[in-house]
Amino acid sequence: MVAWLLRILVVLGLLGSAWVHYDLWANEGFDDIDVIGPLFLVNVAAGVVIALAVLFWHHWLPVLAAIGFGAATLGAYLISLTPGGLFGVHERFVTSAERWGVVTEAGCVVFGVALLVAQRVRRKQSVLA
Repeated sequence: MVAWLLRILVVLGLLGSAWVHYDLWANEGFDDIDVIGPLFLVNVAAGVVIALAVLFWHHWLPVLAAIGFGAATLGAYLISLTPGGLFGVHERFVTSAERWGVVTEAGCVVFGVALLVAQRVRRKQSVLA
């Protein structure tokens, strides 16, 4: 039951991050930004694909991909907050999209790690039984 709930939270984090990046790309002008615009579309596609993998393939590998996705996306956002920015994009953590992005990406990492632990505990219990 716990693993199922964690799995759903990871999937929601992935889809939430994908949606934030799609919305920014489609409605906030990020489609016109060199490098970042195409990377936002890659983020959208990767978020959806990894979410489907986490949901339907109950293995540690897609969960690890979800953790890496969340960490890499959050890391890129944190770099964009620095004075140098990320590929010329400078963020300031003022919009709701930025807040939701941080929440969803942190969720991918936190809930993904918790899911890996839950899966490991479950495997050990089934081996001992």
